[in-house]
Amino acid sequence: MATAAFEEIVEDFDFIEDWEDRYRHVIEQGKAMAPLDEALKVPATKVDGCASQVWLHIQIEGGVLRFDGDSDAMIVKGLIALLQKLYNGLSLAEVLAVDARAEMGRLGMNDHLSAQRSNGLRAMIERIRDTAAAQL
Repeated sequence: MATAAFEEIVEDFDFIEDWEDRYRHVIEQGKAMAPLDEALKVPATKVDGCASQVWLHIQIEGGVLRFDGDSDAMIVKGLIALLQKLYNGLSLAEVLAVDARAEMGRLGMNDHLSAQRSNGLRAMIERIRDTAAAQL
């Protein structure tokens, strides 16, 4: 189960065969994100387990999850943008029902990220899921 925004990314990736171009597309997704307010880059929003600096500011309003994020690494910021498209606007129960590994696998990310980036992606997904689970 993925959002319409994430399905658009899947469709985009279907047309991009070269992995260098796919990486560029992910980076462009990150560049298109609004920057995270510096005041939100605090220990409480920092994601441990990432090789680069990563912050996720997660909000839940009316049982719906939304988050913003930032990273000092361009590819990781792009991964944050992909996760936003996957999760933003979902109910807490829907967030927990998403198989993020399978969804990211549809983009080929499971096979084309370094071990460190994969660990960081997993840490970001865990933070999102743990936050949603704590609010149910």
